[in-house]
Amino acid sequence: MNTSTIIMPCNYSGFTDPESTKGWGIIDFDWSNAKQIWVKNRPMNDEELLQQQVIMSTSASLGQTVWVYRGSMWAYPWYTSVRRTLEDPAYSDWYLKFKPQGPWYSSKCDKNYDPPICSDYYHNQEQSPGFPKGDGDCAAPNCDCGKGVPCGFYIWNHSSTTVVHGQTFRDWFIDTYMLDAQGTSPLVSGFYWDDYFPTKGGFPDPYPNMVEDMGLTPEEQYAIGISYQANMAALITKTLAAGKFAWQLFWNGGNPTGESGCCTRPIVSQGSSCATTLRSLCKADAPPQKRAMMYAFSPGGCQGDPSKLEQWQQDLANFLLIRGDFAWLGHGWLGCSRTYEFPDMLNWDYGTPTSLCRETAPNSGIFVRDWTKATVQMNCNTWTPTITMK
Repeated sequence: MNTSTIIMPCNYSGFTDPESTKGWGIIDFDWSNAKQIWVKNRPMNDEELLQQQVIMSTSASLGQTVWVYRGSMWAYPWYTSVRRTLEDPAYSDWYLKFKPQGPWYSSKCDKNYDPPICSDYYHNQEQSPGFPKGDGDCAAPNCDCGKGVPCGFYIWNHSSTTVVHGQTFRDWFIDTYMLDAQGTSPLVSGFYWDDYFPTKGGFPDPYPNMVEDMGLTPEEQYAIGISYQANMAALITKTLAAGKFAWQLFWNGGNPTGESGCCTRPIVSQGSSCATTLRSLCKADAPPQKRAMMYAFSPGGCQGDPSKLEQWQQDLANFLLIRGDFAWLGHGWLGCSRTYEFPDMLNWDYGTPTSLCRETAPNSGIFVRDWTKATVQMNCNTWTPTITMK
């Protein structure tokens, strides 16, 4: 069972101790991992430290696989591959700009330099390192995100058709940024692709007045959003062809063709919906039998204390009732420096399912599924799980 588990850990102050993630099947590391180390380097080298973490974790836990973070809308200058394009004016068209005339809500300059370094590329200070204080404190005398590059969250122009050094933006985005040496490493089996570019309003990770600062019209935003969708479709095709996967491709309840975000939830809940949900999912054509599934421990939704699981027995039973061939039980994003409880039953071998789950009698509210080494049951009436080993 432990190979069917997944978490999104991160340690803000340094590397994540591999001992703290032992047992988990997939470890998906966030970009903020080891932030207090790489933020002080000159220039910052988040990508390189992320690869060190990959090597540390996979070496400590044989069979464990690692996924790595990649932004799909925000461009982070603390990633070396991104910083190089921000330093080279030839790539200018690949980035969205501040509108020509101010005032601007976000600062264009880092005034800790003399003279200040400024950029016309739109950027803001969300979760950005700063000196002397920021979301990650740089060492004196200032932050180093690259030559002439103020630190901040930049945004790619997915609609750019400009060819730079023989690459279109899409070519670079997929082959150089996503599926680089780290992305194609045999130690890395997947990705978390964060955020998206919307076709109309409502940025997923909004920063105050960002649209006003860029001066984007609805028509421009729509065009960039359509290009973003096309680029991501091409990325998905190439990622799967490379034998990799991505968190967004999971099913986590709801729309059968929908994508999964970082705030995943348990799919079966206590109450009147329990039986209704299980009836709909105990079918051969239900999403868990047709798609890879991510099932979050309660309460899910980027909430709760993973060191004290609330209803893990119920979550495990429901997971085993509905899972298909490709399914993972664990946690979505819960922030950095968390401790993850790992119940011993996640190490048990339940064998393989011999049938789909079924209701014991019409409207009984009791569901059962046979496995080669166990029988799994959930009584929705009393919210009682039972796993009986054979």
